[in-house]
Amino acid sequence: MAEKIIMMASQRPAPPAVPAILEAPTGLLSDQLARPLHDLRISVTDRCNFRCVYCMPKAVFDSDYQYLPHTSLLSFEEITRLAQTFIAHGVEKIRLTGGEPLLRKNIERLVGMLAELKTVHGKPLDLTLTTNASLLARKAQSLKDAGLQRITVSLDALDNATFQKMNDVDFSVDDVLHGIDVAHQVGLGPVKINMVVKAGMNDQEILPMARHFRNTPYILRFIEYMDVGASNGWKMDEVIPSAEVVRRIHAEMPLEPLSANYTGETAARWRYIDNDGDGSGEIGLISSVSHAFCGDCTRARLSTEGKLYTCLFATSGHDLRALLRDGRSDAEISTVLAQLWRARGDRYSELRTNHTDGLQRSANKVEMSYIGG
Repeated sequence: MAEKIIMMASQRPAPPAVPAILEAPTGLLSDQLARPLHDLRISVTDRCNFRCVYCMPKAVFDSDYQYLPHTSLLSFEEITRLAQTFIAHGVEKIRLTGGEPLLRKNIERLVGMLAELKTVHGKPLDLTLTTNASLLARKAQSLKDAGLQRITVSLDALDNATFQKMNDVDFSVDDVLHGIDVAHQVGLGPVKINMVVKAGMNDQEILPMARHFRNTPYILRFIEYMDVGASNGWKMDEVIPSAEVVRRIHAEMPLEPLSANYTGETAARWRYIDNDGDGSGEIGLISSVSHAFCGDCTRARLSTEGKLYTCLFATSGHDLRALLRDGRSDAEISTVLAQLWRARGDRYSELRTNHTDGLQRSANKVEMSYIGG
């Protein structure tokens, strides 16, 4: 593979410069495109027990792959301190990701620490977690007890052979479905189920997935196969556009669009139409390739070792861990964060959508397993 992969333990850049004049956060921070800072995704581990072909293919993430040493990971206290800084600038939603976040030892303790934080308006955070569900059945209750509100599960097929071809490990669909049901039973809902659709590999599962989850409490979301990182060998002809997903489902189970729940929501919402005209269940379409939503993107990403990334398709991050471990004050870190977000002008997906054949893709894009999806 010609492209260079950003390794987890890569050489760290110099930490961001701390301005001489500090500023107090107002909760109203915006970037160059007037996009507020509303969502924070925190990767708590770079490890995963799956080897999904679109994220951590086994050819790259093999038995010799060097993961981050534990000392490089942000501690729960460091994560919580940074989260408080982000919240002061307007963050209201935090999603824990990985790798596989449930592999992080004592993850429930971190959930409990974050659940105690309040937004600038004094409300509880929208605290969620994305998982492959391999450990979900045994951890769902403790996560709920700790204060987690919702869960999102990755499931790319109902057929076991296809599912295992996608994740490249011996883990059954039934175990994932069991984890989903347990999460629902303990109150981690509504459970969302993410299916990454890759042409020629699992697109035949679109309709079976839609049929299976239609009359359930769960929200199924179809995600276009994206060119995140450099390890998955992404090709445009392997993308099934969301419009095609809607066409296939609508031909059997009529759909109609729904309005977004909030500005910056990544998924376009659709509902099924029953014969009597009432909606019966919901699906979502995440169309980063065919219909970019950069203009409404309000998400920042914090890597496992404390680098801030302002875009999923970024080539470099900003080392906030260095500021923490150099003894910088909350006011100093807050001012650095404000300056970094104000300078943000990322719109990679929009440029790629407009110039799919001509856009020069960087060989140094950070891997999704490092900063979360």
